[in-house]
Amino acid sequence: MAGEQERPEPQTATGKLVGRSIDEFVNQLRGFTDRARSVAGAVPARLHLPALPSPPGAMSAAQVSAIAQTVRAQRESISAIRSQLEAFDQQLAVFERILDPLVEWSATWAQLEKAVGDFVRPAPDGRQPEV
Repeated sequence: MAGEQERPEPQTATGKLVGRSIDEFVNQLRGFTDRARSVAGAVPARLHLPALPSPPGAMSAAQVSAIAQTVRAQRESISAIRSQLEAFDQQLAVFERILDPLVEWSATWAQLEKAVGDFVRPAPDGRQPEV
């Protein structure tokens, strides 16, 4: 193109190839934008082109950030629930250790009541048991 300046190319053979491919890409991109501008200028002013909708899967950076914050908050909530469950499990373990002797004591007490009850209760026919 007429207004382009010559750029010095890198000294190495690989650098020349890379520099040349970048220059070709930039030139192609400029050519495309120039053609697109000329086509857009040829469209009559009264003809309005419809606005293209955003792709259905596209999300804004704010939406992605909000999702990330929500996920982070949910994970923190799960962590807090785990801590609460761990504390509750420890409390139940202590309660279980306290209940074990009470279960044994109540079983022993029930056996004692049964043994003593035979002496205290009257016989079904109303007579006193013989001693």
